[in-house]
Amino acid sequence: MGGGRGSRLYPLTKLRCKPAVPLAGKYRLVDISISNCLNSGYNRIYLLSQFNTASMHRHVQDSYKFDPFGGGFVDILSAEQTEMSSNWYQGTADAVRQNMKHFRANDDDLFVILSGDQLYRMDLRSIVEKHRQSEAEVTISTTLVPKEQAHSFGIMKIRNDFSISEFIEKPQSKQQTDDLVINDHIKQSLSSPSTLGQGEYCLASMGIYVFNASTLKKALESDLADFGKEIIPSMIGKSKMVSYIFEGYWEDIGTIDAFFNANLMLTDTLPKFNFYDSDNVIYTHARYLPASKINNAHINHSIIAEGCIISKATLNRCVISVRSIIRDGSVLENVYMMGGDDLKTLDEKPISKNGRIPEVGIGENCRISNAIIDKNARIGNNVVLSPKGKPDHYEEGAVYVRDGVLIVTKNGIVPDGTVIA
Repeated sequence: MGGGRGSRLYPLTKLRCKPAVPLAGKYRLVDISISNCLNSGYNRIYLLSQFNTASMHRHVQDSYKFDPFGGGFVDILSAEQTEMSSNWYQGTADAVRQNMKHFRANDDDLFVILSGDQLYRMDLRSIVEKHRQSEAEVTISTTLVPKEQAHSFGIMKIRNDFSISEFIEKPQSKQQTDDLVINDHIKQSLSSPSTLGQGEYCLASMGIYVFNASTLKKALESDLADFGKEIIPSMIGKSKMVSYIFEGYWEDIGTIDAFFNANLMLTDTLPKFNFYDSDNVIYTHARYLPASKINNAHINHSIIAEGCIISKATLNRCVISVRSIIRDGSVLENVYMMGGDDLKTLDEKPISKNGRIPEVGIGENCRISNAIIDKNARIGNNVVLSPKGKPDHYEEGAVYVRDGVLIVTKNGIVPDGTVIA
């Protein structure tokens, strides 16, 4: 499912859809879900998209090419007008409903439905095996969250056999939340129950579903538009639904704060999510870039992707994406820089009648902290950027502040000497 507008990630989603947002220096969010499918042996993948889709389509088409003998594909299905409907997707369930004719599924087939904008690594065969063993009609992947955070998720109550007895979307009252806390039997069934600590936990939906094809077709005969808010609650007590409890790292990258912290977490010595797993590779577009060039720079706990040039700069806890340029004397701390689209920009000397336009990248003697620098941004010399002291939803030119993080927009220009701090 890659059709969401991603309004909570704005302005990163101003010119692209949420699954196309760059991640970890060289990937896109959508690479995570597609790679989980491929590593699980599932290579018949449909990507449902709707908003600002051009960059995601280009990335997927460049990244995922299959030989003609394996039967694999990643097909992109965008919202389309037909004789049956002229509407855009009204929700996740409606997106699947409008495309059922393309899937050509038999009643005994299975559908695995994934979100295109989460950070996790899962062998999807495990949830499918759970689905088959329990003879379920629907299996929902869940993750444990502290009771105090339950109001942010769709929460399930399950019986001791893991069948789902209740589902509440973002419970608000204390009574509701208390009633949804997992019992000791469920705790002890986990592979590492001692890691939970002494607090109380609830089971939150990850938005990952396994459906029997016949059950899915029947559920979509209604006019309900969304799986989490409508379809799943409406099926409680009518279909056999079970929970598959996922105990690994999972992050729903739905806000600027969550996205920013998930990227900076990757610079830790032992990050919660490991891109260095050769048995479960995260795939992406092969760019054939030269190695990065580091000239007398001081770099600590940072990720540097290919094709970068960093000269006499100081970096602490930064993620520096492909084709990034950082010039002499600049200091960056807690920064995710998304790089550039083309190495040709290295030779650009833009001219303006109203004054100098900075080259792509970060100029000389800049001080930047707690920031996301989107692709192709031009930051001049002697610039100071920090969200400290700025209110949420602050905006000035190409600079935004969201969730305590400063953002320079894609293709944004920050002139020489600018101070926002």
